[in-house]
Amino acid sequence: MEDDDILDTTHDDTTHDDSTHDDSTHDDSGGAGGDAPDAPAPRPQSLMLTFFGNHVLDEGQLCVYSGSIIDVLGRVGVGEQAVRSTLTRMVNRGLLCRQREGRRMYFGLTPQAVRVLEDGRVRIWQQGAVNDDWDGSWTLLGFSLPDSWKRQRHDLRSRLAWSGFGALYSGLWIAPGDVDVSAVVAELGLTDHVKIFHARADTATDIELMVRDTWDLESIAARYVTFDKRWTAHLGAGSGDDPIATRLRLVSEWLGTIRTDPRLPAVHLPRAWPAGPAQETFRRVADQTASPARRTARALLETTPMR
Repeated sequence: MEDDDILDTTHDDTTHDDSTHDDSTHDDSGGAGGDAPDAPAPRPQSLMLTFFGNHVLDEGQLCVYSGSIIDVLGRVGVGEQAVRSTLTRMVNRGLLCRQREGRRMYFGLTPQAVRVLEDGRVRIWQQGAVNDDWDGSWTLLGFSLPDSWKRQRHDLRSRLAWSGFGALYSGLWIAPGDVDVSAVVAELGLTDHVKIFHARADTATDIELMVRDTWDLESIAARYVTFDKRWTAHLGAGSGDDPIATRLRLVSEWLGTIRTDPRLPAVHLPRAWPAGPAQETFRRVADQTASPARRTARALLETTPMR
């Protein structure tokens, strides 16, 4: 399993390997007390990683009792069977470790999952959705893979998209700024098939036209607008909801939203680009739910030290 499969909650490239999507997640009214109005139903795996990122990542080497996980994810509409099957798949993929204590099973993060969650945390909390300090540079990546390497091509494209690249041409991808993807390429075993360059555009290049041709700006903007409207409505509805459920939905949906955004230079984007207002809304709800969610988690979660 590649990182794009872990982090992606909305992108079509990864739907081929998520058997619990659609049929094992429900979103009935009142079943996920804390959901924003008309919120989509994120995949159980996305919610699971968000759960561990929110409540386990910074707590040291801990494992969480499966019953506690079932309880928490039940608050966002994920059934017990879906939780158990997701836990099993994530263990098989090297994302979670399993530890038995008597008749109870506990789950903790593997080093691979820690790396993925820390990468997501940088994207969510540190980089921000608005790129207003672009230095004018671009990273170009060219690749040529055998026709039979469909999976490798899919993995590379998905990882490039997460890293902010767009397809300038079929085998030439481009991202704003100095982006180091050498480790990603090496991890996929494609170093001999990829060439990476760092450059600046010639004055003859119409950068705004290139941006419009390379990335689907309307789709990216629509995701931000939808997120902002949904969670602004949630802010106006008051705070009598379930903070741990709200925060799981919030962070999972925000990650799915920014995943499609390569953080293009603000100077080359349309006026009134909606990423800024959406990010402000995200941070307001995140601040509102941080302490209550932490307190709720400490009361709910049964943990044990990882052996």
